[in-house]
Amino acid sequence: MHASITAAYLARYRSAAADSPVELLPLTGAQRRFLITRRLAPLTRSDIVPLFFAYPRGTLDLARLGRAAAAVAARHPALCGGFATVRGTPVLRAGGPSVEVARIAVAPNGTSGGGAEAALRAALLDWPLDGPALRLMIAQEPDGEEELLALALDHAACDEQSLGVLVGELTEAYRRDEPPAPGPDPQELADFREAVELQLAAEEAAAGEAAQAHWGRRLGAVTGAGGGAATATGMLTERLPAAEGAARSAVFPALLDAVGAAAQRLHRADGPLALGYPWGGRPPGAPAALGCFLNTLVHAVPTQSAADLETLCDDWWDDLDHAGTPFDEVVRAARAAGSLWSGALDAMLTLEDLQRRPPLVLGGVPGREVHLAGRPLAAPLAVAAAHGDELLVRLAWDSERFPAADAEAAFEQLLAVLRHHLS
Repeated sequence: MHASITAAYLARYRSAAADSPVELLPLTGAQRRFLITRRLAPLTRSDIVPLFFAYPRGTLDLARLGRAAAAVAARHPALCGGFATVRGTPVLRAGGPSVEVARIAVAPNGTSGGGAEAALRAALLDWPLDGPALRLMIAQEPDGEEELLALALDHAACDEQSLGVLVGELTEAYRRDEPPAPGPDPQELADFREAVELQLAAEEAAAGEAAQAHWGRRLGAVTGAGGGAATATGMLTERLPAAEGAARSAVFPALLDAVGAAAQRLHRADGPLALGYPWGGRPPGAPAALGCFLNTLVHAVPTQSAADLETLCDDWWDDLDHAGTPFDEVVRAARAAGSLWSGALDAMLTLEDLQRRPPLVLGGVPGREVHLAGRPLAAPLAVAAAHGDELLVRLAWDSERFPAADAEAAFEQLLAVLRHHLS
């Protein structure tokens, strides 16, 4: 009989919560993976999700921004207290707002490590292992006309839906200069617990023998190329026309094939690679609590790109029928089917629909979103696409592993495959 990883976690959580003098809340499968990884490799950096915005010089009021951030965080258990491991069990320990708002010193241009972007990068790389959940950092060139704001979250506290909620609430709290509360009220704590428990029930239901058989068939041949996290990165960017109407639904599978082609070119692998991508959201009927309710799905990248998009879409839809299977169970299924894959991802793909995220308006000014290279990656190759009035595609790579010329050639191949599918 298949023993569920989710069921084992729930048994440990309930035991730890019953013996705790403070309230402990359960975590989704994705949140647990982030915490377990940190405990197994304490010298690694926390997984973070940053957004960067530029504002005209003098727009941002640091004290007002601090009050607004604390007011927003106080409504959401995932942005309060702290993520912890109690008796080997990942949990959220309830508490007050877990927020830091700071102005980052910027060395003059022309000096070693100078510039606002470099200062924000360094601050993000120095993220404390145990928090805070939300950080807002402002950096400005001494003689610059703009100031840069980094809005960054512990990935265990957010997903794409959370980002949209947070940006909207931060805009409103800053406008009203809203004072912070000491922490979530009982209903907000109950809503978070309900959302996570529904997610865990869905994860357990999606981890049965049929799902194991599906992922074993799909990933049994994956060997991987020795993926894993990367810290030294370069970035390439291209802007393409947005897909319109029904064609928008084809963007993600087209990206899967295009990123797969780039990964095969960079890794020069003989067998299928492991391409990960986040998918999912709150279970039906769950409260819209902030947190990480995504699952990491895995696409087996073949040695050749798909001949046609329809075939790729059929395979992708088959995978989505089992999208709730927790990542740990997917790795277990692949290993049981004979794969030697370790579970490390060779490439990562994310797609954000910008139509779902409002602008961050502070002081009556909408922030201009910018993108910084040099951030840590969860895989040696990562592609981030943002679909709004255009399709912005960014490829980041481990510059210590892949020469820039190879990355540029892989990016050209990615764009060629993507244009072919979307033409």
